[in-house]
Amino acid sequence: MRFTAACSMVLTLVSPAVFAQQGTSPANPGPEILLWPSGAPGALGSDDTDKPELTVFLPKGANSTKTGVVVAPGGGYQHLAIDKEGFAVARWLNDRGVAAFVLRYRLGPRYHHPVELGDAQRAIRLVRADAGEYGIAEDHVGILGFSAGGHLAASAGTHFAPGDPNAVDPIEQKSSKPDFLILAYPVITMMDPSVHAGSRLNLLGETPDPALVSALSEETQVTAQTPPTFLFSTTDDKTVPVMNSVMFYEALVRSGVPAEMHLFQHGAHGAGLATANPQLSVWPDLLIKWMRERGYAAPAQ
Repeated sequence: MRFTAACSMVLTLVSPAVFAQQGTSPANPGPEILLWPSGAPGALGSDDTDKPELTVFLPKGANSTKTGVVVAPGGGYQHLAIDKEGFAVARWLNDRGVAAFVLRYRLGPRYHHPVELGDAQRAIRLVRADAGEYGIAEDHVGILGFSAGGHLAASAGTHFAPGDPNAVDPIEQKSSKPDFLILAYPVITMMDPSVHAGSRLNLLGETPDPALVSALSEETQVTAQTPPTFLFSTTDDKTVPVMNSVMFYEALVRSGVPAEMHLFQHGAHGAGLATANPQLSVWPDLLIKWMRERGYAAPAQ
C-alpha cells in the first residue's frame, strides 16, 4: 500500500576539461574537486575528513535539460553512505542525462553546525560557478539528500543567501539557493518526539542551544521562497520517524511551495535506490517523472 500526496501550488582541483580528456565513464567515480582548494574555513586539521569535496559524474549523452544535482549521502552526520546513497545515485542520474556531484561534507562529532551547512552551500555555489563547463544551466542546480543528508539538503533549501557580487572568490559571487530539493527518508526536525537523536547529537553537540535546535528544525523554516520539493519515506521507518517528512510537506503546503510526497507503508531505512526492495523500488521512477514534469530531466525515450 502506498499513500501519495501531491501539492501543485509542487587539487585535487581537476577541471571538467581534464574529466573529458580522461574519458571517465559514469560507471566510475569522476574527479574529486575540493570545495576550498586552499583549505576549508574552520578546518581542524589536514586529513581527508577535513577537506570537503565533490566527486563529479557527467552523463555520456546529452544533458538536454542542462540539470545538475548535488547528492548528499546520509549517515547520521557521523559517517557517509557514499556508495549506496552517493555514487550509485549519481550513476542513476547520469543514465537519465543528468549531471551529478556527490558531496563529501564534514561530519560530527569533530564538526558541528554551521560547518556542514557551509559545505553544502559552497557545493551549490561551486557547481553553479562552473555550470557552463559541466554543460548545465545555473538555474537548474538541485540538491538530493538521504536521511541526515536529507536534513542537510532541506537546510540548504531554507537557509540560503544570494551571491556577493563584490567577492574576490568568483564562487562566492553565486547564490547558494538550490533550484529544487529531493529528500529521501529525510531527517527534518531537531525536536522531540520525532528527532533522530544521533543526527542531533552529531550536528549540534550534547547540550545545544534551544534556539539553535528550533532554527535547525527545518519544518519551522519553510517560506514561500523554499524551492520545489520531492519527498519520499516509509511509514514503518524504525530509524527516522515518518513524521519528519510529513511535517516538512505540511509546511511546504502552508507556504504555497510546489511539493510532491510519496509515503510507502513498508520499507527499511537506508534503502538508497531500493533496487532489491519490491516495496520501494518504484520511488526512483516517481522521482524522474517529477523531474521531467518540472523540466529537470529529459522525456523518456
